Amino acid sequence: MAAPLVILRNIHLTFGGTPLLEGADLSISARDRLCLVGRNGSGKSTLLKIVAGMIEPDQGDRTVRQRASISYLPQEPDLSGFATTLDYVAAGLDDQRPTSRALGLLAHLGLDGSEDPAILSGGEARRCALARVLAPEPDVLLLDEPTNHLDLPTIEWLEEELDRLRSALVLISHDRRFLQRLSQKTLWLDRGEVRRLNRGFGEFEEWRDNFLEQEELDRHKLDRKIAAEEHWVRYGVTARRKRNQNRLRALHGLRKDRREHVGPVGNVKMTHSDTELSGKLVLDAEAICKSFGDRPIVRDGWVRILRGDRLAIVGPNGSGKTTLLKLFTGAMKPDSGVAIRGSNLQMVTLDQRREKLDPKQSLADALTGGNSDQVMVGGKSRHVMGYMKDFLFSPEQAQTPVGLLSGGERGRLMLARALVTSSNLLVLDEPTNDLDLETLDLLHELLATYEGTVLLVSHDRDFIDRVATSVFAAEGNGKWTEYAGGYSDMIAQRGSATDPYVTETTSPKLKATGKRPSAPPPQPKRRLGFKEKHALETLPGKIAEMEASIAGLRSDLANPDLFKRDPAGFQAKASELEAALPKLSQAEDQWLELEALREDLER
Repeated sequence: MAAPLVILRNIHLTFGGTPLLEGADLSISARDRLCLVGRNGSGKSTLLKIVAGMIEPDQGDRTVRQRASISYLPQEPDLSGFATTLDYVAAGLDDQRPTSRALGLLAHLGLDGSEDPAILSGGEARRCALARVLAPEPDVLLLDEPTNHLDLPTIEWLEEELDRLRSALVLISHDRRFLQRLSQKTLWLDRGEVRRLNRGFGEFEEWRDNFLEQEELDRHKLDRKIAAEEHWVRYGVTARRKRNQNRLRALHGLRKDRREHVGPVGNVKMTHSDTELSGKLVLDAEAICKSFGDRPIVRDGWVRILRGDRLAIVGPNGSGKTTLLKLFTGAMKPDSGVAIRGSNLQMVTLDQRREKLDPKQSLADALTGGNSDQVMVGGKSRHVMGYMKDFLFSPEQAQTPVGLLSGGERGRLMLARALVTSSNLLVLDEPTNDLDLETLDLLHELLATYEGTVLLVSHDRDFIDRVATSVFAAEGNGKWTEYAGGYSDMIAQRGSATDPYVTETTSPKLKATGKRPSAPPPQPKRRLGFKEKHALETLPGKIAEMEASIAGLRSDLANPDLFKRDPAGFQAKASELEAALPKLSQAEDQWLELEALREDLER
């Protein structure tokens, strides 16, 4: 077996009095495909910087194989000192690699090489930095949230590019689909230590949950052992006996282990503030058109959104997703067409750039408005300190300026602000950026219980699959199409992922050929079959009969004299009830599925 390219041993690092890494170990070998996961603030980015040699640990050893090259993609790259984006990318190449490699990567990432780095947006700067680390094809490639600010076609291109590379990869990402496709081993940074699973991310979460359950079981066993030993100390110790002195010392050791045990970091607790329901109709857009100059954003767009719908808007960068949100919410007027919004709408927006956060404002004031130390959550008043803890903020951070928070912490703060406001319409523009996987899980659970309507713009395929009831996809040249279901359902219906919604500015294939890919052939209109219609009409009556029968059985079994009088009859009714309950549940599920299908087809 070849020697590892990079080895970290017993790494310790402390920031501001709080230990961040405590004895962390890491080994990276040739062609490794590693994903690094952990809570926001657990030290993932810091660990990558130690691997890259950008940070010196307080204690521990870093060993790099001779002549091994390492490239690191930071979350906030610095492009200062370069005249063009091509100059910046080419500076990362050695003499043996042609500039064409840099130009090709820039083109795939939506840049042409002539841009001035000083005027790039944050997303453009990250794409340029991604081209720079990919261009030399280093021995070790360290990528910190590489999919942030990338659209879906570019993410899928990046997956293919990384899969082709011979470099060892270490990935930090919140995109589950991205990690599942590329990772072969998983590194879990938890409470200062790196735990390694020699399987990909797809099997990580079950392994992590089992680990935490076993850890909790071990803690309970330790508590019980300490309690038993303390009972012996009170009632059975004899100081003159040497063996009892040894047992007493062992008890002190158990207590020390219990004190020093650090449990897992608490979970984010999310609740939302309910308000009155909106009207059944949330938005009815008919033949809306919007253009900027000669560039169409939407042409002859039609969409109907009802209360409770979760509509995801997807498309390449520059296709007009955020503009479409503004048209839907009334922040912008269409050039033509009609967009009718429903009654009693109370909207809360989570914007992708965190623009509504004042960097000089303290964390506590950002939640309360600066006028109180209380927040209203779910109709109840709560102290801001307790609400902060629900989102993993410590009391010591209450007066921390928002500008000093990390990207993940700002994301959690925006969520906390959005969820404390009463609403029946949530508008989420890239809500998953910078959030850790556990927070994403809890956001999904909250949206599942949210009684209002959700408008979502996201490039996270897994999150769209979990949340969306329909997808509004850009097809190019101002055309948009609504597909039932999530992202995977959209792919199944349209037959491909990215080709149908390329634009002139983002498709290398279109630039090369000048031809737009043909749209998939129209699918025949789906209708309810005879059996489905019959079941939809007859199931409510059958369900009512089954419910009445079950109620009768329960009433009979509740009679205390039945078992004494007729044990066999009691057992027969109990067996009948046991068999009837699953049949009722199955009938209810069948009716709900058919009713949902009927509503989708009518829409």
